[in-house]
Parts: sequence; C-alpha cells; structure tokens
Amino acid sequence: MFPPIREELRGLEPYGAPQLDVPVQLNTNENPYGPSEACVADIAASVAEAARGLHRYPDREHVALRTALAEYLARDTPHGIAVEQVWAANGSNEVMLQLLQAFGGPGRSALSFAPTYSMYPEYARDTSTTWVQGRREDDFSLDLDAAAALVREHRPSVVLLPSPNNPTGTALPPEAVTVLCEAAAAYEPQGLVVVDEAYGEFRRAGVPSALELLPVHRNLVVTRTMSKAFAAAGLRLGYLAADPAICDAIRVVRLPYHLSSVTQAAAVAALRHAPELLGKVDELRAERDRTVAWLREQGLQVAESDANFALFGTFADRHAVWQGLLDRGVLVREVGPPGWLRVSIGTAGEMDAFRGALSHVMDTEAGKGTDR
Repeated sequence: MFPPIREELRGLEPYGAPQLDVPVQLNTNENPYGPSEACVADIAASVAEAARGLHRYPDREHVALRTALAEYLARDTPHGIAVEQVWAANGSNEVMLQLLQAFGGPGRSALSFAPTYSMYPEYARDTSTTWVQGRREDDFSLDLDAAAALVREHRPSVVLLPSPNNPTGTALPPEAVTVLCEAAAAYEPQGLVVVDEAYGEFRRAGVPSALELLPVHRNLVVTRTMSKAFAAAGLRLGYLAADPAICDAIRVVRLPYHLSSVTQAAAVAALRHAPELLGKVDELRAERDRTVAWLREQGLQVAESDANFALFGTFADRHAVWQGLLDRGVLVREVGPPGWLRVSIGTAGEMDAFRGALSHVMDTEAGKGTDR
C-alpha cells in the first residue's frame, strides 16, 4: 500500500482549526490586537540586520533570545530565572514535542486529564509514547487524590497539565502542581510535570504562575508561548523554564539550528516591546468576564476561565449552533466535551457581533425545539 506510512498514522487527518475567511474570527484564541508601528519597525530593522548574516547558520543556543526570555519570565516569580533554565523552539508545540522526544518514547508513557488540549495525545503518538488519559471533574477541576493515585499507578514519564486549561480555561491552584510533582517524583526514574501556561498572562489577579514553584520541584517544567498574550501567533515562538539538566537533555534531541536567525531576531525585538504588546491583556480579561457574565444570563453553562476564551454550552446540536454562527459571519470552535463550544475573546466590536449572532441562533434553534 502506498505510501508506506506508519500503520498507526494511516487514515488520520492532520490537526488544524478551520481557517475560513469570515468577518469575525473567534476560533483560535489569537490576540485580536496587532503590534504598533513602532514595534513593527523595530522587528523589521532587526530582521534586516539578521538578513545580512543569512549566509551563516544561526546561534544554535539562541543565547540572546534566552536571556531576553529569562528577564521577561523573572517578573512572574520572586526567585528569578537563569538563562540556563530557559529553552525555546518553534512554538510551544515544538517545545512539547522535544520534551516527549527526550523523556518519552517506547516503553514510556505520558498522562493528562481530559478534556484537555487535543494535540497532547498526538505528541505522544508521534514519539511512540503510550498515552494515558484521566478525567476532570464536572466543573473541569482536578480531584487531586484521584489524580495523584493515577500518576502513582501508571508512573508516567511526563504529566501534561495546561493551566489555564484548553479548552476549558480553568487554572490549576499551586497545591495541585505540588501534589502531582511529588507523586511523579516518588518513583524511579521520576516523571516530569509540565505545566503548560500558554494562556498564563491572562490569568486573573491572585492566580500565581507555576514558575514560583521551580525552586521547590526539580521535576517541574513551565512552558509559555508568544502566540497568545504577546500578539505574535505568526512568529511561532514557544519556550520553557526548567532545571538546567532538563534543558541539556532537550539539546540532545533538538534539530541543529532549529530556530532561524530571523525568528530569533524578531522575537528579541518583540520582547523589547513587551509592555506594549501585553497592554491589551487587561482589556481582554475584562471583555472575557463580560462575555462569561452575558452567556450565563442567557441560561448557558460557562466554565470558569483564566484564559482569553470561554467554553460555553450545552447544546443538543452544537454543530447546528456553530453553523448558525458561521452563517452570520462569526467563527467559533467546535471543541471540548459534547454539547460545548469555545469562543475566543476578540475586540469589543467582535464580541458584540458574537452576542448578536448567538442570540439570533439560539432563538432560531429554540423555535425548532433543539436548543439546550
């Protein structure tokens, strides 16, 4: 049979959210506010300078970028972050894949708790790592006793814990990270606990970052991305903070020169504009909270969210609701448990369009007797 693809990959469809040309795109959790002209000019000048050296390979250790990332991360922990603790790659997707390449593989397992990010089992599949899936509670929180027991039972090499979780938006309390780090450290070889903070900058006031726990748990890894709060989804830059020994292990599996000179230059320039690029985070948080309150006023269930999206439902026919919104120019994501939909938080105007479209769709579906 041609082509001679691995048997476990045969017939599978590639991952990807719909990319449709509609007026209001609220399905991929992007920041709706682009960079300023000053930031664009700085990135352009930095890339132009990097272009003068494109006949040479980039710095494979991306030291300047890691230094800038360490300085940025230090604002979320009183303990500081050393350059040796930081690693970066092409999006947090590649960061996760590298972690499983280094610490997963045949005879090893990775564990998470559903519903969660749909790419996690694909990272496991692609690295021939056994996938183990626990369950969250009805409110999408974790039963810590049950979660720790599952870790002790399966002894995974990697535990993946998004916080805030995707697609639900729920954040983990620090005690959850501690309990699972201790559970994963209780066997040999001990497992890593990866707290995926892709949406970490959107967490509500008083919700700490897992970065604060790095000095306490040597098996803890905290990942971030510039795709969300940083308004740099097109840059494709993800990174992690961990014990230096973990970063050294990743070096063994990373492809040579995996971050181009252009990517490194653009990312360092963007980090110089961090206050500006993050300047809309408070506004997006407030819009998220308004959206959650409005959805609940409509009689819908909404998961508690510390991210820039909201998971809402439930609908007897969620696809009909999704299609109805799309027909009115609003694209959301059909993801999560059956009956639920996820909406990214956009500009105030985009969220007005979403509310108007959803009200119309719900009235239409109610008339058919097929609402929630």
